[in-house]
Amino acid sequence: MIASMTGYGRGEASSTGITVAVELRSVNSRFLEVTARLPRLLSLRENETKELIRKKIARGNINLLATVERESNTELPLKVNTSAAKAYYKLLSQLRKAVKLKESVKLEHLLRFSEVLEQKERENTDEEEWVVLQEALDKALDELVHMRESEGGELKKDFEERIATLDQTVDKIGNLSREQVPAERIRLRDRIKQLVEREIIDEGRLEIELALLADRLDVTEECVRFRSHNKFFLRALENNEPAGRKLNFLVQEMNREANTIGSKSSASEIAHLVVHLKEELEKIREQLQNVE
Repeated sequence: MIASMTGYGRGEASSTGITVAVELRSVNSRFLEVTARLPRLLSLRENETKELIRKKIARGNINLLATVERESNTELPLKVNTSAAKAYYKLLSQLRKAVKLKESVKLEHLLRFSEVLEQKERENTDEEEWVVLQEALDKALDELVHMRESEGGELKKDFEERIATLDQTVDKIGNLSREQVPAERIRLRDRIKQLVEREIIDEGRLEIELALLADRLDVTEECVRFRSHNKFFLRALENNEPAGRKLNFLVQEMNREANTIGSKSSASEIAHLVVHLKEELEKIREQLQNVE
């Protein structure tokens, strides 16, 4: 089943007073590109986060936004640096005496120095948040993948209808080509006789030249290859692996066959059908830009 590269997913998880919300937005891209905006505490987990995304997404431009909230009654990740507080208090007291200030040293003065309150040193300080983030990310990825697959299902229906149209058009071209070749041989034979009516014609040589010309006008091989590409295209739509690049290649090959048919045939009806083929192929190609 093919998947679209456009989608949205959101996941939320909570544990031990920590709540993590993850939002994923995806648009089309030739490769997998992930931009992650993580809280400062989890900034070192960016590569691990991208690896988790790569396990479920093959192509697309993915934007990730994660937020972390802690309950107000949870322990703050700060502690008082007592030695620094005492040192600053002593220093400020000396300064007060030196300039003969009457004002006493207050707590607000000490809090101006960042060393008084410092981060607690913990092993694996982001471990709790990381565990919750993984759960939220997993939920967001599941939702994103589901949306991309749903849109892929709609694209698949459209592709199947267009491939059926291509098959019908190629059949018409094949039938017209088979009718055209004998008529073209007769027309060319009459034309040659008119041009050389006073000269002796080597009938054997003439038949060989007409056969070669008729072979150049015949588009049976091109029609067979075109139908073969159609079959491979439909088969790729059912594949569980990402098929966007393969489908693009097949459309290029179909377009090549259409160009060859157009250059070999001189019938206006076939020329009009070739134009229709190329229009349908262009519509398919545009849709494929969003297939993973």
